[in-house]
Amino acid sequence: MAAAVMRAAVLLRRGRVPGLGAVPRRYHYKKKWATTAPRIPATRLALHHFDTTYSLQLQEHWPAVRAAMLCEQKYSALLNNFTSTDLIAQELELISATDFVSEAARKAQCWQEGVEVEKRRNTSLEGSGGDSMMVLTETSPLLRAPINSNIKCYTFPRGDISRFRPAWPDSLGILSYYLMDAASLLPVLALNVQPGNLVLDLCAAPGGKTLALLQTGACGHLAANDISISRTKRLYHILNSYVPKEIRETVSVTSHDGRDWEKLQGGAFHKVLVDVPCTTDRHSVMEEENNIFHKIRTKERQMLPMVQLQLLMAGILAAKPEGEVVYSTCSLSSLQNEHVVERAIDIAETQFNITVHVEDLSHFRTLFQDTFCFFSDCRLGELVLPHLTANFGPMYFCKLRRA
Repeated sequence: MAAAVMRAAVLLRRGRVPGLGAVPRRYHYKKKWATTAPRIPATRLALHHFDTTYSLQLQEHWPAVRAAMLCEQKYSALLNNFTSTDLIAQELELISATDFVSEAARKAQCWQEGVEVEKRRNTSLEGSGGDSMMVLTETSPLLRAPINSNIKCYTFPRGDISRFRPAWPDSLGILSYYLMDAASLLPVLALNVQPGNLVLDLCAAPGGKTLALLQTGACGHLAANDISISRTKRLYHILNSYVPKEIRETVSVTSHDGRDWEKLQGGAFHKVLVDVPCTTDRHSVMEEENNIFHKIRTKERQMLPMVQLQLLMAGILAAKPEGEVVYSTCSLSSLQNEHVVERAIDIAETQFNITVHVEDLSHFRTLFQDTFCFFSDCRLGELVLPHLTANFGPMYFCKLRRA
């Protein structure tokens, strides 16, 4: 009897009941198995999205831009004017780096001198009854918007992928240069800060463009704002590492929601930089951490154009009459770039009775063609395309003037 009982128990463990045949097994999956199932990386989602949209927007340019964004980004060294710049400049030139901003400023100066010579020649020809045609006129953007020569930024030549070594501090602990994407300097140059200007950097962190604004030596007062407290801490770190205390006192750092800035200080600034949060295209295809294409950030990503529009409107309202606003992103997306600008211009006119003009920045393509690759079909503003021989960007920037 005992042997029969033991045999029945063994059959039950094997899924069989004596006299009834096999009993079907019931399979149970632990819940945690489902949560650890493989997911599509956010970087792959981003690349798929860009392949779908940018292949239509950029057409034949997209394969080259795609290849560049998947390769190591190129950096430049923004010289810190609050240190011994001559010595640092000499050391950078010894490693074949050149100051692309000074080169552009010299190029613009040569054109200016050429126009003066042409004007004198025209005058003499008119007196003798001759005809002549001026290549550049006094209304040319090349002559109306000079490049600030106080900003010095060194890059390696096209095709040279050398890296700058980390900056070193001087005797006072101030770092000698700041490593950044050279294209990030273009919105600051486009803003063209003049001596004594009150300047607002609406989305300032982590602080590269804020530091560049201070390098102009022209800010009467600089308001640097960012909604994120953690990012504002990074901004403080940049200021403390690169800027002497007496200069830092001309900067006010705040953590307000930039969309509400008009309620705080509307119509107060000569120059406003609106470098908005965006899809940060290069980061999105290269890094999983803090990637806006993560599934949990889908709604945030979809809302970006609306947030960007609200920030640009706040920047326009923060500017004085005849004040200037530069809008910028590090995205290739026309929905985040030209479309946001067009919508802001329309809202400013219809809801606030403010006329906003888009400034011509086409001279940037001429002045900086040796350093960057520009997209020639950008309807408003300028767009830097990443390229393997000049792997900066993407960077979109557009300059607006409030009437």
